Amino acid sequence: MVKFPDVWVDLFNIDSNAFSVIGTVRSALRRGGATAEELDEFMAEAASGDYDQLLGTVIQWVSIGEED
Repeated sequence: MVKFPDVWVDLFNIDSNAFSVIGTVRSALRRGGATAEELDEFMAEAASGDYDQLLGTVIQWVSIGEED
């Protein structure tokens, strides 16, 4: 289940490096109403492993693709 299903991130139209992905998702979460604690939790999870771990974390936190 996605933690913030109303927050959409289009990963296909951003730079695919890890820092860009994290920054984009973090900004989207902030705009979507995430608390400071939730942002810290996302950052800790996103940075806890390799790039695959990062993408797995992203899809658990936000909806991916263009908003309908």
